[in-house]
Amino acid sequence: ATAWERHPFAMTHAHLIEEALTYSVIGAFFEAYNTLGFGFLEHLYVLALEQELIARGHRVRREVKVDVWYKGRRLGHQRLDMIVDDKLIVEVKSTYELRKDEPRRVYSYIHATKLEVALLLHFGPEAKFYRLISPNTTKRSVASARSVESV
Repeated sequence: ATAWERHPFAMTHAHLIEEALTYSVIGAFFEAYNTLGFGFLEHLYVLALEQELIARGHRVRREVKVDVWYKGRRLGHQRLDMIVDDKLIVEVKSTYELRKDEPRRVYSYIHATKLEVALLLHFGPEAKFYRLISPNTTKRSVASARSVESV
């Protein structure tokens, strides 16, 4: 197994949160990758993915600002590539290799939004995706996170 497959934040196949949604987004990812191939800048992949997701009937919010709070005070914010259907964080990378800290960064997005699942989509020399989760039964009763706002 690769370091990514052994990563503590990587999703196991035992429980797939938002399975139908992630399946649809992964399909859109492969469609965009197979159409464009490797070698473009990240923002072009994000635009292609957004078009593909909208064509599949999804609601897409891009460049989403997420506030991070500590004891009732706003520390700052993070900016996410996209949120799909107010349920799934999507982070896109178009590098030759993913940095080892990418799962931690995406996990912090999940935690800050109170959502449960994210996909890290790598438009690299080989198309790869990674599903990351932060399961929480209280999160499931909330349609979208209060700390998420569009920019």
